[in-house]
Amino acid sequence: MDDDDPFIQTTDDLLALLDSLLAARGGDWWDGFYGDRAKPCPFFVDAPDESLAGWVQAGLVRPGKALDLGCGNGRNAIFLARQGFAVDAVDHAPKAIAWAAERARAAGVVVQLHCQSVFDLACEAGSYDLVYDAGCFHHLPPHRRGPYVDLIYRALKPGGWFGLACFRPEGGSGHSDLQVYQQRSLGGGLGYTEARLRQLWSRPGLQLHTLRRMQQLPSGQGLFGQEFLWALLAHKPADAPGPAAAALSA
Repeated sequence: MDDDDPFIQTTDDLLALLDSLLAARGGDWWDGFYGDRAKPCPFFVDAPDESLAGWVQAGLVRPGKALDLGCGNGRNAIFLARQGFAVDAVDHAPKAIAWAAERARAAGVVVQLHCQSVFDLACEAGSYDLVYDAGCFHHLPPHRRGPYVDLIYRALKPGGWFGLACFRPEGGSGHSDLQVYQQRSLGGGLGYTEARLRQLWSRPGLQLHTLRRMQQLPSGQGLFGQEFLWALLAHKPADAPGPAAAALSA
């Protein structure tokens, strides 16, 4: 496709064109973001999400094969590895992956790190007992939501779990979907209402188990929590339809 005069023939062509409109928050921006580890950023910490830790430690989500999407400095991936999960972790910022690798070595755990877009990750259908996202989803543009939900559903084993931490409305930029494209910016991330999360993550073969405000925790607890985030947990039942059947019935 000619960048100067794009000719749209396929869905992939359209997605690529829309991606190009929002290129200011591409991989180079995120590499710069993670390059300054001393900046005051709430999630530049050495602690897993309180929601994830609670689900695992309560035995609701049991050790198995896990995928951490948008892993950042690896804080949740390292927690999962310590709990006995075999962990793949993905981020498209090389400096985030380098930081996660350093922290995993220091923690003495094995995490398989992948420096690429989550949409370029090759995984067989039904590969993971747990897919977790702490900050990737709310940085996706609207045209990538549907493919992302499909990616999650396909990656999960029957009986698997999907966990999410994402911006509530007060945590996000306030941009509507239309404004994202008018302004060519997500404005730092999109906030979601409860109704829209329920609409998006309740689909044939995926059952919403938990949707609540994340708990704000005092320092020294060894857990991360911010009230401007949602904590969501969804389950793919053991008898869930395959990806093709689910797509047809959605």
